[in-house]
Amino acid sequence: MSRALTLVLGGARSGKSAYAEGLVTALPPPWCYIATAQAWDTEMAERIGEHRARRAEGWQTLDAPHDLAGALKALPPGRPVLVDCLTLWLSNRLLGQADLATESAALVEALAAHDGPIVAVSNEVGLSIVPDNALARRFRDAQGRLNQMVAARAERVVFTVAGLPLYVKGSAA
Repeated sequence: MSRALTLVLGGARSGKSAYAEGLVTALPPPWCYIATAQAWDTEMAERIGEHRARRAEGWQTLDAPHDLAGALKALPPGRPVLVDCLTLWLSNRLLGQADLATESAALVEALAAHDGPIVAVSNEVGLSIVPDNALARRFRDAQGRLNQMVAARAERVVFTVAGLPLYVKGSAA
């Protein structure tokens, strides 16, 4: 997995982040964790705290809620990277009224260009009912397109269900 891109998909609380962390920590440290979450309320701050507490020594954390492509480009070559998560980044950019197609394409290029292993986490949001409002439908559609773009470039795609990995593309090795 010297230069591989892995996409880990799943629903809320499916175990995708913990699984992705395990993929990265199986590699030699130091590891880079690029966080895209923003703590707008107490509940989200607690979620971020849970993720931080779960990570062992050896992680460097970078916050990149908006310029994720730039953060990836600035990393040292060969560094194993976990991006958690593409869904929150996309939500941040949508609410920031960004050009999602252009920024998604730039992000996919930055993921593919990193000279080292990357594990990117993303939610699969298209498995439920059609949202009842235009903003939610726009987000769902943009997330589906982004996931497809990243999956097309990834060497491995893993779908997590109830904490279990299902290999959609590539294999466990």
